[in-house]
Amino acid sequence: MATQRNKPSTGEIYHIYNRGIEKRRVFMNDKDFLRFIHDLFEFNDTEPVLNLSYYFFRDQEQSIGVKPQYIKKQREPRKLLVEVLAFCLMPNHFHLLLKQRVEDGIPLFMKKLGAGYTGYFNQKYERVGSLFQGVYKCKLIKSESHFIHLPYYIHLNPLDIEMPEWREGRLKNVKAAMRYLENYRWSSFPDYIGKKNFPSVTQREFLSKFLAEPKNFKKEIQEWLNNFKPSLIESVVIEPL
Repeated sequence: MATQRNKPSTGEIYHIYNRGIEKRRVFMNDKDFLRFIHDLFEFNDTEPVLNLSYYFFRDQEQSIGVKPQYIKKQREPRKLLVEVLAFCLMPNHFHLLLKQRVEDGIPLFMKKLGAGYTGYFNQKYERVGSLFQGVYKCKLIKSESHFIHLPYYIHLNPLDIEMPEWREGRLKNVKAAMRYLENYRWSSFPDYIGKKNFPSVTQREFLSKFLAEPKNFKKEIQEWLNNFKPSLIESVVIEPL
């Protein structure tokens, strides 16, 4: 856990995870996913966000959302708290791979993100109280092997929805799995393979130094999935299976 005694260090990379309280869904529809992704962008700033609705798009139902292909920007350039290296949102939980840019950057970013999204969700669905299950889990990436496997693992999480057997190494149709991942919108995977999705949300330069170029990254993750064994992720997983 991220605590004051063991707070994240600037320049280090962390795997962040949290899920809905009592394992409940925290993203009920596309607009909720879009809102959280927009929050990943907006709250990644040392300056406070004073009026979110000012630069959010509104549809005919007056629901706050954001267009999927880009983030609209109407203020001074951000001073990043963290680098969002990768992300994946699932119906009842999320994974983030963050590199802290300033002191206390991760705790501040996660506080703003959690409070902001919970406020939106509670108002929209007329509920009160906590939305997420306690303090987010925050694991320092210490070893090279952990770092190498983690981006693959985070981006493969959506397979749990349609092809959960992948975690046991029993995936029968890897090509179908890759098509599913490529078209899963709530992840940074499309941007890493050169398919414009939410390019402004992530800072991909650092991770791209260690991964293949976009045209080859898809082939590499497919090969990783072809040869997957559960033991590959035993040291990577921080959430209950």
